[in-house]
Formats: sequence, structure tokens, C-alpha cells
Amino acid sequence: MRRGFYIGRFQPYHMGHHLVLEQISREVDEIIVGIGTAQISHTVTDPFTAGERIAMIYGALRELGRWFYIIPLPDINRNAVWVSHVKSMTPPFEVVYSNNPLVVELFTEAGMEVRRPPMYRREVYSGTVIRRLMIEGGDWRHLVPDAVAKVIEEIKGVERLRNISKKDFA
Repeated sequence: MRRGFYIGRFQPYHMGHHLVLEQISREVDEIIVGIGTAQISHTVTDPFTAGERIAMIYGALRELGRWFYIIPLPDINRNAVWVSHVKSMTPPFEVVYSNNPLVVELFTEAGMEVRRPPMYRREVYSGTVIRRLMIEGGDWRHLVPDAVAKVIEEIKGVERLRNISKKDFA
């Protein structure tokens, strides 16, 4: 049984992530999704909690027909031991999927197989773009799976993001 590992912040999980995971699901029997920077929330760049991101991803991935694990991974800020940290927090896996240069380097140095999945419309499917659209009142829902939009609406995520993006009162 072959397991693949894919990590991201998923702030929020969007169609770019989903298309990558659809591709990965054709190559492995089980997918481990690592939620990076799991300890941070309620900031403009990381507005959603780890639990909220788990709910988003779970809802979106149910349709893939693969067994998957969603694991929150808090930052440890020690790159030399980060791979060991990840491995201690996840089920075993044989292949890593990432385009992040640091993730690729660290897992390659650790002797792991690393594959670079294609990125889909990165200029559109971007957490930064989606969060900006949310703050500005733009149309963001078509950029995320329906299950993700539902979670964001349930938790009043757009309102949260708008509130935390405001400047301090003078």
C-alpha cells in the first residue's frame, strides 16, 4: 500500500489544492494531508484554525474515493529536524508531493522520494488572492470547493477576515 504526503497551509483550501489532490489520488492508495502552521489562526494571512481547515478539507476530499488522513502540523522553526517532526506526527508515507523549495530540499536530504505535482492556475487559485477577494467583497466562492465555501459561511470566516484586516482605531 502506497501512501503519499501533501502539505499546505490551506488558508483556505482551494481548487488548486483540490486538483493537485485529485492527481495524487490517482497515484497512491492513501493520502496524508498535513496542515502546516497549524498553531496560527485569526490573522490576515492565516485566518482559519486548524480545526476549521480540517473541516474544509474533509468535506472536499470525501469524493476522491481514497483513504485520507488530515494531520495538523504546528511549526517548530527548526528546519534541520522538521522532517523528523513531520514523520513523528503522521502515519508512515513513501512519497512526498510538494512544489515548495524548502519542503522539497528537506525531504530530499532525508532520502525521501519527492514529486512535484503540476500547479493549476496559480495566479487565480491562491490563498492570497482568495483572502483579498473576501476582504474586498469580491467573488471567491467559485475558487473553492462547495464544501469549503459552506464551512467558511458557517464559521462566518469572511466577516472574521474583514474584522481582523481593519486598521486600529485612532
